[in-house]
Amino acid sequence: MAAGLPPSLGEIIRRRRELAEFPVRRFAAMAGISGPYLSQIERGLRAPSDRVLQAIATSLRTTADALRREAGPEWDPPPAVLTAIARDPRLTSRQRQALTEVYLAFVAAADGDRPAG
Repeated sequence: MAAGLPPSLGEIIRRRRELAEFPVRRFAAMAGISGPYLSQIERGLRAPSDRVLQAIATSLRTTADALRREAGPEWDPPPAVLTAIARDPRLTSRQRQALTEVYLAFVAAADGDRPAG
């Protein structure tokens, strides 16, 4: 995490999981996802779907909205591009997920290129 920036959603999930003392595999099973997928979410390589984020939040005894708020304005409210992807009826679920992941990766890379402060 860069200085002055709010933690990413994945960092928040990882911190809360570690504070609750849940190993990755056990927590992933609680949330109904695989350990590798949870690891990718925590490292910011994958963006969780709304359903997965809700399952993670429930396992952490919080809400998806609370996790999004903690992650800062990047997640609350979602950027117009993510809303457009989510609402486009021409896309399959897998296409929506892939486009969302690519968009978030590009945004994260662009944010990493900016000087701090």
